[in-house]
Formats: sequence, C-alpha cells, structure tokens
Amino acid sequence: MKTNEKVLQAFNSVKDVGSKRSIVELEWLEIVSVKPPKIVVRLTLPNFAIAQRSQMAIDIRESIKSLEDIEEVQIEVGDSPPSAESPIGQAGHGAQSQGLTPIPKVQNVIAISSGKGGVGKSTVAVNLACALSQKGFKVGLLDADIYGPNTPYMLGVSEITPEVSGSGADQKIIPIETCGIGMVSMGLLIDQNQPVIWRGPMLNGIIRQFLYQASWGERDFLIVDLPPGTGDAQLSLAQAVPMAGVIIVTTPQNVSLQDSRRGLAMFKQMNIPVLGVIENMTYFIPPDQPQKSYKIFGSGGGSQLAKENNVPLLSQIPIETDTFSGTGKDLPVVHTSRDSITAKVFLELAGTLCNALSVKQ
Repeated sequence: MKTNEKVLQAFNSVKDVGSKRSIVELEWLEIVSVKPPKIVVRLTLPNFAIAQRSQMAIDIRESIKSLEDIEEVQIEVGDSPPSAESPIGQAGHGAQSQGLTPIPKVQNVIAISSGKGGVGKSTVAVNLACALSQKGFKVGLLDADIYGPNTPYMLGVSEITPEVSGSGADQKIIPIETCGIGMVSMGLLIDQNQPVIWRGPMLNGIIRQFLYQASWGERDFLIVDLPPGTGDAQLSLAQAVPMAGVIIVTTPQNVSLQDSRRGLAMFKQMNIPVLGVIENMTYFIPPDQPQKSYKIFGSGGGSQLAKENNVPLLSQIPIETDTFSGTGKDLPVVHTSRDSITAKVFLELAGTLCNALSVKQ
C-alpha cells in the first residue's frame, strides 16, 4: 500500500461527532505533502463544525501513531467552504447591496429580539415555536444567540449532536426534531462549558450557515432567537434573509424598556417590519392561589413601548412556577403544561401572529 493511502486510512478514524462520518469521507481533510517522517495536511471545516477543530487536531495527531514511517504531522487550517446558496462570510453593508436570499421552502422568518438579556426572550421564542407547531404548522427554530445558546437545554436536547449530510460545499446540518419543531443551535455543536470567542465576520458566517446550510425542508415558520442588544447577529440576519418581521420582548421594568427602545429603533432603521411587542413577566400567579396575581416587576412597560412606536402589544405573559417537567430539563410550558394559563397565553399569541401575517390557521 502506498504511503498516501496508508495516511488516508489512518485518518479515517477521525470522525465528525454529528454524522459519525470520517473527515476523509466528508472531504474536510486534504493531504498537502508526505515526506517521511513528516506529513502536512489541510483541515477545512464548515463553520458549523469549527467548534470541533481542536479535538480533531488531537485525533489527527493520535491517528498517525499507527504509521511506522510517520513521526510528525503539520496541520494547516483552510478557509470554510462557501455555501452554494448564499454568499457566506460577507459582512457589513456589502451583503445588503447583493440583495436578500430567501431560504428555500421556508415561508415566514420571524426574529425574536430584546434590548437586554434576562427578559425571557429565548423562553418566548421556544414556546411560540411550540405553540405554532401545536396549531398544525411546520416550524423551525434557529438559535442565533451564538455566545449564549440556551434553546438546546430548554428543549431537552443539550446532549444531542446534530448529524451532517452530504460532503464538501453541499454539506447540510440536519436540525434536531423535538417538541414538534426542528432546531439548530451553536449549543448543539460545542461542549456545555465551552465559550465561543469569535469576532463579527465569523459570527456572520455561522448565522448564514445556519440559515442556508441547514436542511430546514418545508417550514411555515422559522423563528430566530436573536442575542440581546443591537450587534452583529442582528445585522447578519437583516442583511441575509427577507423577514416577515421582528417581535420585541420586554418586561414591565423601566431598565428593560429603555434597552428595548434601542432595539426596536434599529429594526425600524433597517426597514424590517416590527410585528409588535411582547411583555414578559407581566404578573406572578401563586401556585396555591391561581385566582390571584401580583405585578412584581411594575406595570405598563410593554403598553408604553408599543404605544410610543405605534405597534401592537401582542401579548402579556405571566410567571408561573408549576411548569417544571421533573425530567431534569426545563421543557417549554406549552409542551409540558398545556392547561396552564401561560401555555394558553402562548397559544393565543400564536393565533394573533397568524392573523397579523394573514396566515390561514
């Protein structure tokens, strides 16, 4: 057997954790030169697999121990392959000038945004997606909060790694199907305690990969859970895909209201329709006294924000404690406690959204 063939055979032991296919089969590894006792290889990963790069480098170096005449491997890092369907990696105003690229077979892209963290934006995104699914729609959920991906835990799939289909530039990440929706998240591709330390262009690339190189299939709705604030993720989404609109999540508190104003103004400036405001944590319902409610975070914030911007107040969502599933994972209340007041509010919200978009229920 020739040396190159021996090397490729050794590298077949290095696998993608999602698809369980070797990096040779996926065409992620290229032999640059073989000059015993040293070989040079180039590792080129799609953006959704970059989190595996360090471990793959370890596995590659481990795999050459089976080769008698090879003692050292030099690993070069190649540029991520572009998507055939979208100009991946183009950041800033250049992406906008090229126009927006729809996601094939995806009808309504809706962003869920907030001005600050801690207002329950991801909770709203997950439960709204589940509520739309329960109304009979085909729903996807894209967790675009790259630095703080929480939706895998909220959906009980934090320990699952998505599979990858195809090879080379045609590779697709397959969404995890759970709770009636298909979901893609950075949280599925990294260890639970691993930080994501990326600059804007890399973040722009992974969001575009999640949009265009995930096998979404036919979806009536794609809910996009954005990170808080007004940064690269918001710009990347706005400059990539046509959106049905954005929903702003706030709480009744003044500090939340101030940050939400900035976020709402940003989307208006980018000419993205603001579908309305959701006020989360409007009131607390004691589990032993469901007939009572307490406005522990003040009142009127959501109504004020909506009135100031001439957009509807879509929903006021309460706080309930009887929503824990008991399985060790904080599954969405719409999925676990359908008879709760909160679940009914989310189902009503799903209907309100459909009416606003003239989507037949």
